[in-house]
Amino acid sequence: MRPSVILFWFRRDLRFKDNTGLYHALKLAQKLELKVLPIFIFDKMILDKLDDKADRRVDFIHQTITELQNTLTEKGKSLWVHYGHPSEAFEALKKQYQIHSVFTNQDYEPYGINRDAQIATDLAKDKIEFHAYKDQVIFEKSEVTKEDGKPYTVFTPYSRRWKAAWEANTPKLLPSEKGLEYFIDSKPLKIPSLKDMGFEQTDLVVPAKKWKESTVKNYTEQRNFPAKEGGTSHLGMHLRFGTISIRQLALETASINTTYLNELIWRDFYHMILWHFPHVAEGKSFRAQYDFIEWRNNEKEFEAWCNGQTGYPIVDAGMRELNATGFMHNRVRMIVASFLTKHLLIDWRWGEAYFAQKLLDFDFAANNGGWQWASGSGCDAAPYFRVFNPRLQTEKFDKQLQYIRKWIPELDSLSYPKPIVVHEEARVRVLAAYAKALKP
Repeated sequence: MRPSVILFWFRRDLRFKDNTGLYHALKLAQKLELKVLPIFIFDKMILDKLDDKADRRVDFIHQTITELQNTLTEKGKSLWVHYGHPSEAFEALKKQYQIHSVFTNQDYEPYGINRDAQIATDLAKDKIEFHAYKDQVIFEKSEVTKEDGKPYTVFTPYSRRWKAAWEANTPKLLPSEKGLEYFIDSKPLKIPSLKDMGFEQTDLVVPAKKWKESTVKNYTEQRNFPAKEGGTSHLGMHLRFGTISIRQLALETASINTTYLNELIWRDFYHMILWHFPHVAEGKSFRAQYDFIEWRNNEKEFEAWCNGQTGYPIVDAGMRELNATGFMHNRVRMIVASFLTKHLLIDWRWGEAYFAQKLLDFDFAANNGGWQWASGSGCDAAPYFRVFNPRLQTEKFDKQLQYIRKWIPELDSLSYPKPIVVHEEARVRVLAAYAKALKP
C-alpha cells in the first residue's frame, strides 16, 4: 500500500527557516496526521538551455540541496530529488505515494507560471490540490497599488505605498524549521550528481549568508564605490535562490538604513511590473516606442564589451569581474549597461541575455528591469538623453583606480586596447538614433 503524503516542492526557497509554503504544508500535515515528503526537481527544461556546463549557479543549487539533505539525514529524513521534467517527476511520485496535496511557493516568471498551471491541471485529474504561496517577495502582484487599483510604474510613489503597507502589515517569521518532525521517515535517497546531469564542479566561492551591521549602516555612503570592501552585502545570490528569507532580512535591516531597504523594495517593484506587464518577458520594451530604435548591433564591439576589451577601464573592469566571479558591483552594472546601449548602440536585449548567462544572482525580473532602466525603455527609466560618461563615473567612484587596477593589471601597458569609440561622438550618435525613433 502506498504511503499517504503531502508533498512540499522546493524551488527558489532553499531553506527550512521561514519558508511560507513549507510552513503551511507542515501545518496541514499536523492537522491531518500525515507526513510531508520534501522534493526538489533539477528541471531539464531549464538546465538544457545552459550552454556552460561549468555553471556556478547549478553548482550552488547542488551544494545547497546536499546541505539540506545532510540536515535531514541526521533526523532520519530525506529529500526526494529528481533530474528531468517536472511532469515526469510527479508521475513517478504518484506511483510511489498516495499524494494528498502539493505545496510550493509562487513563481512569477513566465516559464514557472505556465509550468505550475500545467502541473496543477494534471494533479487535479487525480483530485490532488496544488497550493502556491508568496515567499520570494514581501508584497506581490496587486498588494501594493494606486488608490484606483492600478499598478505603479514609478518607483518612488510605489516605495511610499510599500512602506505604508509594511507598517500596517509587517510580516512575521514562520517557524517552519521547527516542524521537520512531520517529514516522512526515510533512509537517504540518492541525489543526482552534477556529472549525472552533464555539469561539473566549479570554482564557486559562496558569499556568506550573514549581513554585516557595518555594511548596512554605512550602505548609503559606501554602496557606489566598487573598490570598497564590505560596501555592499553580497546577498543577491542567497535572495535569488531563497537560501535566506527576504522577510527576515527586511525585518532585521529596515530600521538601520532606508537606502538598503529601498534596494529590497526594488526587487518587489520589478516583480510587480513583470506580473502586470508580462510583455516585458516577451522581448519587448516596457515603452513600446523604444522598440523602433535602430540598433547598430556590431558583433565585434559586442565581443569586446563581453571580454572587457573596450578601452574604457571602468567598463572593462566590470565585465572582467563578471566573467571571473559571476558578480558585478551594482554601480558598475549601470555603467556597463549604459555603455553597451548608449555608446555602442547595441540592443539592451543582448546585454540582458549575457548577464542572464553570467550573473550568480540572476533574477529575470530584476535583470530585465535593470537593462530597460539603463536603455531608457523601461518603467521609471533613466531618460534616454542621460549617457553615463565612463571617465566621470571613474573620477566619482574609483578615483584611485583601485577597482580598475585589480581587474586590469595591464592598464598602463601597450597591451591595453585603445577606446573602441569616442565618448563625445557616441553621445551625439545615440541621441540622434533615439530622437529619430521616439519622434511624435
